[in-house]
Amino acid sequence: MKWRVLFILSAAELLGMVLWFSASAVTPALTAEWHLTDASSAWLTMSVQVGFVVGTLLSALLNLSDIFNARYLFAVSAFVGAVFNGAIGIFVDSIGQALILRFLTGLCLAGVYPPGMKIMATWFKAGRGMAIGMLVGALTVGSASPHLLKVIGSPNWRSLMVVASISSIIAGVMCLIFVKDGPYQSKGAKFDWRFIGRALGDQGTRLANFGYLGHMWELYAVWTWIPAFLLASFETSGIAADTAVTWAAIGAFAVIGIGGVGCVFAGVIADRYGRTTITILSMLISGTCCIIVGLLYGGSPVALLILCLIWGFAIVADSAQFSATITELAEPEYVGTALTLQTCLGFTLTLASIRLMPIFVNQVTWRWAFSLLAIGPVFGVLSMYRLKLLPVAAKIGGEKK
Repeated sequence: MKWRVLFILSAAELLGMVLWFSASAVTPALTAEWHLTDASSAWLTMSVQVGFVVGTLLSALLNLSDIFNARYLFAVSAFVGAVFNGAIGIFVDSIGQALILRFLTGLCLAGVYPPGMKIMATWFKAGRGMAIGMLVGALTVGSASPHLLKVIGSPNWRSLMVVASISSIIAGVMCLIFVKDGPYQSKGAKFDWRFIGRALGDQGTRLANFGYLGHMWELYAVWTWIPAFLLASFETSGIAADTAVTWAAIGAFAVIGIGGVGCVFAGVIADRYGRTTITILSMLISGTCCIIVGLLYGGSPVALLILCLIWGFAIVADSAQFSATITELAEPEYVGTALTLQTCLGFTLTLASIRLMPIFVNQVTWRWAFSLLAIGPVFGVLSMYRLKLLPVAAKIGGEKK
């Protein structure tokens, strides 16, 4: 039963989060049709993320994924998000309306992603890192998909938004009908606004969140700007402009998408050798790539892509393990809230690192811009090493007891 849930829930989570991915896929078409400025185009994507941050904050404060059944919260959020997103494809013809609806879509997605991780945790105790890794891996491949659409050609943007909404509705139905609560489901959670204070006050949980913050400082900034970096590097190396655009899109898809394999692989290894060990190793590799990738800028495209593929594999491999750690350290009745809080903190931080990257590029050029992101992995490594030394680490899957 749990293996069926593993695959169905991973597919449902991917289909539900298509609402998020669709923003990146339709931005080029909307930019051309509505004659958008660079700032307006950026906000088409950022509005979803801001909505998601606000949604996760409200959900965490109100303990929504613990007071209410996570499956029902997932389904309702997927349905309502589909309505907001679909309205853009059917009715909207201005950027102002689109931004409001994208914000509301992001708000709803706060009821899809963290509850999905909670549901998965109720089915797996041994193998939890692999299970949540599978879920995050599916989302990673989904995050890469808009770059592939740039190569093969995306369909009419209105149709794409409607299809994304239909996929979200399917996700909600799948979660309601084919996914049940697992044997490790905790009962009896009541509204407690003080839980957030307790979670942040607990040293083990706090260090796991610190590790996640270090990871997130790097992750989304790289995912957002790696296409522009590859394009600039390819053009500098002498590749023709049209060819460079195509290969930058293919490269970005591969660099982000390979992280899906990394998530599952790291989950399997973490369940056996410890989550703190794997997260530390992943951040050491990705942080090193941050520093050295610029040295290959404008040089051999093949060498650059090889390094970036290693980077893409490692940079998200640890993501699910921070979440799995939270499920093992948090109060059982409030695991959903703890996951939502962690997600809220991480995605809030990404708003800063994504915005700062263009400033870094202007100040130090592409050759050194990514190296400034390495502060995140350094902070994350130190946090997870401190967690590894605590007695509470014995509760974490794979750690030596």
